[in-house]
Amino acid sequence: MISIEKLSRRGFLNMGAAVGASLLLPRTGLIGAARAAAPLPAVAEENAVIGFGHVGPVTDEGWTWAHHQGVLAVQKAFPKLKKVLEVENVPYSADATRIYRQFVSEGANLIFDTSSTGDFLHEVVKRAPDVGFMECDGRTTMDNLGWYYLNHWYPTYVVGVAAGHLSKSGKLGYVASFPVPSVFSGTNAFLMGARSVNPNATLQAVVINSWFDPQAAAQAGTALIDNGCDFLFGIMDEAAYLQVAEKRGVWAAMWNTDIRRYGPNAYVSSIIIDFKDFYVDQVKKRLAGQWTSSENLFAMGKGIDRDAWGEKVPADVAKAADEVRQKIINGWSPFTGEIKDSTGKVRVEAGKTMTDLDLYYWDWSIEGVSGLSA
Repeated sequence: MISIEKLSRRGFLNMGAAVGASLLLPRTGLIGAARAAAPLPAVAEENAVIGFGHVGPVTDEGWTWAHHQGVLAVQKAFPKLKKVLEVENVPYSADATRIYRQFVSEGANLIFDTSSTGDFLHEVVKRAPDVGFMECDGRTTMDNLGWYYLNHWYPTYVVGVAAGHLSKSGKLGYVASFPVPSVFSGTNAFLMGARSVNPNATLQAVVINSWFDPQAAAQAGTALIDNGCDFLFGIMDEAAYLQVAEKRGVWAAMWNTDIRRYGPNAYVSSIIIDFKDFYVDQVKKRLAGQWTSSENLFAMGKGIDRDAWGEKVPADVAKAADEVRQKIINGWSPFTGEIKDSTGKVRVEAGKTMTDLDLYYWDWSIEGVSGLSA
């Protein structure tokens, strides 16, 4: 029998100095590549302990819910595991260090930090060389620490194409969490997709300093609509601005999961994430003595994609966007220069294509984006 232990933590999301520091770490290695360190030794399934630390509640129907589906997949694939440790609402503070130290003290063989806690995690990694660690949206590697994330900018560009067709005003709104690379790449990709249809489209962002704050997200969505935006996008872990869009009669696209039931008439699509196969594969390697730290960015169609189109999305709009999606899957990249930043400075020269690591570390806004600065 698997022992599943859950703890709830308070102190939700204080973006401390460790997060800022982690964003400044140098780029490391290759996408999907394993480091040269020797694999950690094999562990019998019945003796293995696997830990998961989450940034939010597993009931959020968003980011943490998606990671929890991966936990359930691990439980199903490895029913003899000695223990699965799962902690919700891990804060960006010294409490995160204590949580991960507790995982180690309970015999964890592989630990997943499902939303980067930076140096708060790294302190534990350095003192537990026999334990494997994987940090979602991490920015560094060690012999026993790897990272993983999603190429969300590609499906975001596809949804942006749909937005370019659907928006009548050409004014797009974005409910942002923090000024971090995932938000810069999301806003930029979304507007670039829209501008492939309407070159005059613009995007206004409102930063609410949280990943999960329904009241603030609803207020931001309302303000954006009041300012003329007729298509809302964002990176929230809940449905608040979709509900606002539904009430106000504008379009909206979401993140993490299919939550169209909160706004069926407004819903265009969502950036859908799926960690199940990745988590099962990582645990399998750890048990078999084949696990080494690695760097992983999920390709579109393999852990990250757009959701099925909303029922009100016209067929011709869906077709146009999906033609672009197929081009990307076939190897085409829309992130080719010339690309200017919000001050008009050329950041990507004509003919140069941004790499996935360039996109992963994107920390500046393109021309046409307002309300967001590093």
